[in-house]
Amino acid sequence: VQLQASGGGLVQAGGSLRLSCAASGRMLNAYTLGWFRQAPGKERERVAAVSWSGAWTYYADFVQGRFTISRDKAKNTMYLQMNSLKPEDTAVYYCALRVGGTGPYGSWGQGTQVTVSS
Repeated sequence: VQLQASGGGLVQAGGSLRLSCAASGRMLNAYTLGWFRQAPGKERERVAAVSWSGAWTYYADFVQGRFTISRDKAKNTMYLQMNSLKPEDTAVYYCALRVGGTGPYGSWGQGTQVTVSS
């Protein structure tokens, strides 16, 4: 499965963006899709994740209540709706896939830049 992330851009603090991650190939309910981000000089961190079956979602504490992860099976696409953006959300955002609910993510999309101005 190959992943293609898109939707990044420049937005003012308090604004919104929606990221998309299109998957090519057959998607299975056993898959987990996640969003990660990496800011300059910082380690990559997980932002949110969703099971392809839709059974569960995960959010990092720092995005709880502001970001919403979802997936559209018909479009083979995962989304990250980001509201109330803060300058500290500035980073390159990546989508990734793994088999099951634990373990390493084995497939990664290219990053999409999100810049939030103050």
